[in-house]
Amino acid sequence: MPYPTDLTDNQWELLGPLLSPSCKRGPKHGADLRYVVDAMLYVTHTGCQWRFLPSEFGPWTRVWSQFRRWTRNGTWTRVLAAVHEQARLVEGRAERKPSMVVIDTHLARGGSRGGVTFHDRGGPYGRTNGAKRAIAVDRTGLPLAARVVPASTTEQVAAGMLLDDMVAAGQSERLALVMVDRGTSVKAARELSAKHRCEVRRVGWDEPQLDEHGRKAFRPIAHAWRVEVAHGTLGWSRRLAKSFENTTRSATGWLQLACVVACLDVLR
Repeated sequence: MPYPTDLTDNQWELLGPLLSPSCKRGPKHGADLRYVVDAMLYVTHTGCQWRFLPSEFGPWTRVWSQFRRWTRNGTWTRVLAAVHEQARLVEGRAERKPSMVVIDTHLARGGSRGGVTFHDRGGPYGRTNGAKRAIAVDRTGLPLAARVVPASTTEQVAAGMLLDDMVAAGQSERLALVMVDRGTSVKAARELSAKHRCEVRRVGWDEPQLDEHGRKAFRPIAHAWRVEVAHGTLGWSRRLAKSFENTTRSATGWLQLACVVACLDVLR
């Protein structure tokens, strides 16, 4: 029985070669690899627990172990970079890699059942116990990099880690401008600019924005609003309703997979 979350043939044609095992270690899924990926997308969209995975996808332990393996070896990072490049071309961009990105974070409340986790207190007055999700989007609004850190991590540290990830993934070749919010200090912006040899620009309104009646009103900042929309779109994935994971590595894997889904939607 097909599910709305299943990959289309066009999407699998792109994903298949990226996910095929390149070594002899690990399980051999063969033709069932597509069903394994469909199962992961099902969990991402619906947020169901592993043990409640429909039997059509096969044993949940097989899907779980493969997700864990791909998360640990950096597969989702590579897949996101490759899928983003294809999505950019479909969106009409001439170059595969962006020259401008916008970085911002979103605070997610921790939802683990107890035990030792990476969650800690952050946000205004440190009232939220959870995780901070950092993503980078290009001019099209498509995410190209993602990382999850403890909630207490500062904006500038999260932005620096994300830029390092982009460099490691080969996504910074054309990068000339990085937009961040005022949570990044002036000094940190200068240091990041010098390290990555691009302009890191702090954006935000200096004065409260008012409507014609003198009341506070929302005014989007050029280009920067795209990352806010991306965070909202990723929120449609029920697995990200809260931070359910116990490690930053696992949480980053789910965030990256949700970003892959956002890019794949362009390629349907």
